[in-house]
Amino acid sequence: MDPWAVVVRHGRWYLLCHSHRADAIRTYRVDRVHAVGQTPHEFEPPEDLDPVAALEENLGTGWEFPTRVVFDAPLTEVAPWIRPPMGRLYPAADGCVLVGSTNNPAMYAQEWLAAIPFAFRVEGGAELRAAVAEVATRFTAALAPPAPDGRE
Repeated sequence: MDPWAVVVRHGRWYLLCHSHRADAIRTYRVDRVHAVGQTPHEFEPPEDLDPVAALEENLGTGWEFPTRVVFDAPLTEVAPWIRPPMGRLYPAADGCVLVGSTNNPAMYAQEWLAAIPFAFRVEGGAELRAAVAEVATRFTAALAPPAPDGRE
């Protein structure tokens, strides 16, 4: 691999690099690297590389649980609410679609999707669908009428 940059995000250090084996950009948490070695070849990072933006975008792919969320609003309205680690946002016939992956469906549902003020449906990722259903159940229970004696 060619190490391009080290980026600190939320208190964690990440190595942003180009993997020759995968022929793709990869990110590795520095605290999980067990060994390093020097190769005989030289390299130059891409001239237009924005390490922070590249890391954020790369963190939205390659995780265990796939995500696919369709929004019933135009891409231009939804885009400001989407952070790069959530995946990539594409235009769709009646709105836009967010495609990515996560290692934490509960956080994706509770912290990210619940904060977006547009109607959406989760089309992909059984784990994300289950996490959204759990949030919906909690929110629905929060709207239950008060107990007759006034206690909540």
